[in-house]
Amino acid sequence: MVSAAEQLISNLNFSAFSRAADLKKRIWFTLGALLIYRLGTYIPMPGIDAVALKQVFDVHSFGMLGMFNMFAGGAISRMAIFALGIMPYISASIIIQLMTSVFPTLEALKKEAEMGRKIINQYTRYATVLLAIIQAYGIAIGLESGANVVADPGWFFRFSAVVTLVGGTIFLMWLGEQITSRGIGNGISLIIFAGIVAGLPTAIFNMLELSSQGQLSPMIVVGIFILSVALIAIIVFFERAQRRILIQYPKRQLGNRMFQGDTSHLPLKLNTAGVIPPIFASSLLLLPTTVANFSQHLPDWAEGIVIALSHGHPVYMMLYAALMVFFCFFYTAIVFNPKDTAEQLKKHNGFVLGIRPGERTAEYIDYVLTRITVVGAVYILLVCLLPEFIVSATGISLGLGGTSLLIVVTVTLDTVAQIQGHLIAHQYEGLIRKSNLRGGRRNR
Repeated sequence: MVSAAEQLISNLNFSAFSRAADLKKRIWFTLGALLIYRLGTYIPMPGIDAVALKQVFDVHSFGMLGMFNMFAGGAISRMAIFALGIMPYISASIIIQLMTSVFPTLEALKKEAEMGRKIINQYTRYATVLLAIIQAYGIAIGLESGANVVADPGWFFRFSAVVTLVGGTIFLMWLGEQITSRGIGNGISLIIFAGIVAGLPTAIFNMLELSSQGQLSPMIVVGIFILSVALIAIIVFFERAQRRILIQYPKRQLGNRMFQGDTSHLPLKLNTAGVIPPIFASSLLLLPTTVANFSQHLPDWAEGIVIALSHGHPVYMMLYAALMVFFCFFYTAIVFNPKDTAEQLKKHNGFVLGIRPGERTAEYIDYVLTRITVVGAVYILLVCLLPEFIVSATGISLGLGGTSLLIVVTVTLDTVAQIQGHLIAHQYEGLIRKSNLRGGRRNR
């Protein structure tokens, strides 16, 4: 017997989409907002020499600067008004999230309803502005240290650079919130998604051009495309994979009526940490290289560290893998608390079959979560390290690395799921209206 929800999903088609006027408005609003973001990545900061900037960026593009430039859609290489992108907001969100597990006051706010979430969101905005000011001032100082990059260095340029870059980040933060509330999908994630995807056509074109010039074998190009499709399939499978714990509820008596016990599931994602582990791991490993690029003379031991932490080096690979595994477990422990979940189940009289409610349930959930996190960590290692091995073996710069590919696929899945949810809700509303009309005609 096919359920009503499954029947609705199977009936989703373009005609249903064409009738969903609200959904079309949301999609057009999202596309318009992303177009504004892309236009902003081409508006340069005042007082910058573009030619000198390109020469400096080519030297420093192998560290954190290159990774952030990918997330910013190339805005850093052009030193546009959106050069900081949305990364200060992402960093502030992670910091506030970590602080909620350390400070009891923030943890109590997190457990509150809408008012508590509003206060935490406001703290996140304040932290975003503070981080953006620090990063913008650092960028201004770094630009002044470059040869002839800044036309008129000094405090006026630093002030204008900080105001411009911080203003761009605040605008993107507001734009992301508008996409989330008035558009479709998560606005912050879609802005990062748009920045990554924007550089994909250029990367594909460069690869095909190398193949046409004979510098790259056509078989390697075909192999890279096949590998990309395989990695996308793996990401889709593991991101949708869940471990469902069966939750049972006892019989209830309301008045003279006895209700049978109900059952539900506690879904645990295989990859609870999401894209945080590879982003944190790569940021930490690229930090020494970025600092070294701004130094003219390095001691021998520092040069050895920089070489060991370069892409493709065995030390870099091992540290990258170890840090990703660590952050998989660390961030999972931060975002998911088995004790709180067990308390909520006990509060609503829910229990796991054969497990005593309370502390025993928390231990069982933690045991299951640890086991599936091991599988999730192996999946993250496979997706993120395989492109690194290919780059180190062939010397070819892929269009999408493991981290960026993970972001693109997960954001696409979330957005498609929201679109599908809107279509299902629209069809339910249509069925309810039809049934009301039929009921009205029968009453007549």
